Amino acid sequence: MAFILGSGSPRRLDLLAQLGVVPDAVRPPDIDEDPHKAEIPRPYCQRIAREKVRAVQAEADDIVLCADTTVALGRRILGKPADASEAAEFLFALSGRRHRVITAVAVRRGDRVWEKDVVSSVKMKTLSDAEVNFYLSTGDWQGKAGGYAIQGPAGAFIPWISGSFTGIVGLPLSETAGLLQAAGYPLYQVTS
Repeated sequence: MAFILGSGSPRRLDLLAQLGVVPDAVRPPDIDEDPHKAEIPRPYCQRIAREKVRAVQAEADDIVLCADTTVALGRRILGKPADASEAAEFLFALSGRRHRVITAVAVRRGDRVWEKDVVSSVKMKTLSDAEVNFYLSTGDWQGKAGGYAIQGPAGAFIPWISGSFTGIVGLPLSETAGLLQAAGYPLYQVTS
């Protein structure tokens, strides 16, 4: 049995390490992550995690874990910004408002898939032009849903959250541990 992480995210590797889990392989799937017409955030996020986990090549007894994180402003999906201009647009849209961060996790072993999603609420303070320009200059927004990462410099913009901090970062650890155990992963084994 091998454990395969279907994600190229260094944050997910770091979070799994907190559980003592080191993947045997990292195989990010190449799927179309564009939302369907009129698709709303939570079902979108669940669908993408499910499509990712099914797209990863694995042996029948291997355990594959994939996740997707989506920032939702109302019914609007804020994915990974294409460039700094779109990142700025996202940040100003989130400025002074609450939004949701949804992370869906899917674990596959053979033909069986276990799934869980976590929805957290996040408040972003009202941002000044100087704050947004500074943040954009760090490059930390690149590859991040909603154009920011709570665990980086943008953490200074977040006065309040309700939900899972690790879910907002990209992998809710409590729920992920439960899914891995359900799939038969030997979590919490003491080695001598």
